[in-house]
Amino acid sequence: MPSLDTLSAFILFATLISLSPGPSNLYIMARSVAQGPRAGYAAAGGMAVGSFIYVILTVLGISAIFKYSPGAYVGLKLLGAGYLVYLGYQYFDVSEYQSADSPKVTKLGMSKILRQSLVVELTNPKTALFFLAFLPQFIDEQAGNVAIQLLVLGAVYSLVAFLCDVSVATAGSKLGTWLARHPQSVIWQDRFAGVVLIGLGIYICYETVLAL
Repeated sequence: MPSLDTLSAFILFATLISLSPGPSNLYIMARSVAQGPRAGYAAAGGMAVGSFIYVILTVLGISAIFKYSPGAYVGLKLLGAGYLVYLGYQYFDVSEYQSADSPKVTKLGMSKILRQSLVVELTNPKTALFFLAFLPQFIDEQAGNVAIQLLVLGAVYSLVAFLCDVSVATAGSKLGTWLARHPQSVIWQDRFAGVVLIGLGIYICYETVLAL
């Protein structure tokens, strides 16, 4: 099992990343604005299911790598750290930013929103890459079974992300209106998230190389 310190740090980073504006948040917000919080909750539920499916796939893949090739696992951590830096850099690219009131959505039934958001999450390759980059950084080889640690961390991340998505859905209409009036606030939130990811990636690289 991950230690309390590891879980605390992981929850902090997971919360910061989950609350950072991105495609999933904008999708949930758009649904909530168009059809009310209930539609946003349905979208958040679909995202959570898709996220946990990726957790299971990540657990199976990373556990196998760790067991049969420790060197490859170190390489995976370094690649993951590099990917975190790359993700952080992308947060500074404001050219792709879209205001919260720009998504145009048609009204759908709750079950269809759930299925649609699940497909959105499963067909996003960045989600899989993110799990491969993020989860291994919090694994302690001395803390027990790697697969169990990955499963616990993955479940915690999915729960944190779901709660953050629910909060976005709850405040959807008000938040959408506020963001439309204050677009610069979203840009600075993006930059803060970028600094966090870049800093984490650099620290992981330094720590991994130092341990070799």
